[in-house]
Amino acid sequence: MLSQVCTCLINDENGLYVDCTFGGGGHSSFLLEKFPNIKIIAFDWDGEAQNRFKEKENIFSGRLLFIRDNFKNIKSALSNAGIDKVSGILADIGVSSKQFDDESRGFSFNSSVLDMRMDLRNPLTAIEIVNSYPCEELADIFYKYGEEYRSRQIASAIVERRKRGIINTARELQDIVRGVKRPEGKINPATKVFQALRIFVNSELENLETLLSDAPSLLKEGARIAVISFHSLEDRMVKNNFRQNASDGVYEIITKKAVTADNEEVKQNPRARSAKMRAAEKIYA
Repeated sequence: MLSQVCTCLINDENGLYVDCTFGGGGHSSFLLEKFPNIKIIAFDWDGEAQNRFKEKENIFSGRLLFIRDNFKNIKSALSNAGIDKVSGILADIGVSSKQFDDESRGFSFNSSVLDMRMDLRNPLTAIEIVNSYPCEELADIFYKYGEEYRSRQIASAIVERRKRGIINTARELQDIVRGVKRPEGKINPATKVFQALRIFVNSELENLETLLSDAPSLLKEGARIAVISFHSLEDRMVKNNFRQNASDGVYEIITKKAVTADNEEVKQNPRARSAKMRAAEKIYA
């Protein structure tokens, strides 16, 4: 959604922007190339993202700074860097394509491990949750973070399977879910369970809530925030936050409804199919 990001985010072609989720550096690189006078501070808590930043660092001649940290800490990190206000904030929420494609990270259905950590410094893994959490707590995680309507049955099946030994791989977990829930069209029946585990392991909703809360104090007058989300829980949080801030006279909503990827982009990148972007502008300093 590169062109849509440009339209919704950039309101000062000489400004300082924050990319909350550097990932593979796609958004930052595109923006720096298109707007030669902007600067970007990129956040990511994944060590692999930091390695990819080093590959791009020299290309942009000091216009790109990387901070290895969770974007929930954006306010303190910018303050420590001597930065009070920025011209815009971009957040592309969720697992990156680089993380998803790396089977050693445990995000895909065919992974040989059950990990799902975006930051390998995080002590909590999906394998620990699946193999040690009680049935009721597993069911609550699947329902709250995945909106999985068969949460209790799936949790019970996992606990029953644990009697035969440790559930080690993503494929094993997927098979357990398939024993409870039939496929719905082309959607893997384990999708919501995997989503719930990933969100819980990485505290994704709590991190997003903190970012949305801190953003108004970091934006200059006329600065914008754009958030790309990939499921209803995140999108609902962004929509409600923007609406409340607009009602309070803090934001003007730029996107009257969520912006989605066009057909051409979906053909090239099927994962963009579920992406929704919302943007708002700070209307007073």
